[in-house]
Formats: sequence, C-alpha cells, structure tokens
Amino acid sequence: MANILIFDSGMGGLSVYREVRRSLPTHQYFYLFDNACFPYGELGETRLVERVLELLTNFVPKHDIDIVVIACNTASTHVLPALRERLHIPVVGVVPAIKPAAEYCRLHGFTHIGLLATPGTVSRSYTAELVQSFAADMQVSMLGTTELVKMAEDKLAGLPVDMTRLARVLAPWRSDDGPSALVLGCTHFPLLAQELSQCLPGVQLVDSGQAIARRVASLLLQAPAAEAGDEQGVFGHVYCTELTAKAQAQSGAFLGEGFAGLKTFVI
Repeated sequence: MANILIFDSGMGGLSVYREVRRSLPTHQYFYLFDNACFPYGELGETRLVERVLELLTNFVPKHDIDIVVIACNTASTHVLPALRERLHIPVVGVVPAIKPAAEYCRLHGFTHIGLLATPGTVSRSYTAELVQSFAADMQVSMLGTTELVKMAEDKLAGLPVDMTRLARVLAPWRSDDGPSALVLGCTHFPLLAQELSQCLPGVQLVDSGQAIARRVASLLLQAPAAEAGDEQGVFGHVYCTELTAKAQAQSGAFLGEGFAGLKTFVI
C-alpha cells in the first residue's frame, strides 16, 4: 500500500483523485487543499512557489507520502521544478490535455479546439508550446477564467450552479463555429462537466485525469510500498489549511468519496 497525496488549492483535485483511485483502488490517499490561499490563479508566481514548497516539504515527511500529485494546473506550471529539487519522491503535475483533444478532432474530422483554463495557464508559454507541438494544424481558441473555479467550489459546498452566469462566461463559444472539443485545463472544471455540456451541447470534453492516473501507476511500480495506516478501514484522509464554514460544508463531498473527517494542517 502506497501513501498517495493529491494536492490543490481547493476541491478541483477531486476530479483527479477519482481517476487515480479508479485505477489504483488499494492504496491509501491523502488530500490536502490550501483553501487559506485559494484560488492559486490569483497568486503571484513567487508567492505561489514559496507557499507550495512550504506546505509540501512539511506535509510529505509527516505523513510518509510516497508520491505527490499536484492536481492544479496553475501550481504545476510554476512549482514542479523547485518541488522536485526539494522532495525525494515522485511528483506528478497536470498539463492541459491538448494532445488527446487534437487526436479526437483529427479522428472525427474536426478542426477547432477550445481551451478553458485559468488566466495563468492560458498565458503561459508552456501552453503555447503544447499547442505548437500537438495542435499546430488546428484552430485553438482559449478562454481564461477564475469564475468557474469558484463555481465548482460552491457546487461542492451544496450551492446550485448559476447557469446564467456560466452561459455568460462561455458566450464566445456558444455559436455554430464554436469548438468541437473543449480541453478542461483546470482540475476544477470536470466537476462542472454536466453543466458545461448543457451550455455547449455536442462538444467533447477532454481532461487530464486518465493520463495522470496512468502516470501514477507507472511510477508506483518503481516506488517502495508504504506501511499500512493506523486507522483500519480508512483509506482517505483530507486536510485543509483553514477550517472555515465553507470548508466544513465541502467536507461532505470528501465523505462521499471515502475520506475520513476533515482535519486542519497548519505550518
């Protein structure tokens, strides 16, 4: 049994956790979300790197973590090199699923891909490099927003999704010449998959969850097994960095995924 850490600024990592656990159901999972600094898309790069390094270099040894999944596109684009220098275990990041979206479009004779992500991910040179490498022959339109991040968080806290607001955000793509495939370039966005499909009917949604699960599985074949946890029958432990009323409301979503009660991790 390995100890697998899923890390995000909020609840978006649940979309990644579901895919990883579907592939690797017998391991023990830890989920840490940094709600005290949510959302990461609004943090400066220097502060973001400092914050993630501070949290994970303390959390990982305390809980004997074997592999870390940075289930946040914003953090992945900024923090991975520094984090891999500091941790001596595998660290897996997420990148926008441009490649599988391009493959889907070519297979079906489509030419237009949409990338829905945070403003930071949309503006990163790495994203442009992905498009150039895998979709240079496609029309790739990009939309950067943090509104959907907050909408996904509210949904998991039990609040209804404002479909009028969502339609307003997606307005540039709600036409006959809109994208045929939509890359969900933030791990929060698959949590709104049903609502996105209602606003963009017929558009294929593509995310990185399955690719991340395959990468984690391949790395664990080379990683040492962890000791079993002390709490028998509990395979998931969830931590936030600030115990707010909203975090407590969101904890119900974790209970539904098999996690134990919400705890606080403060450094």
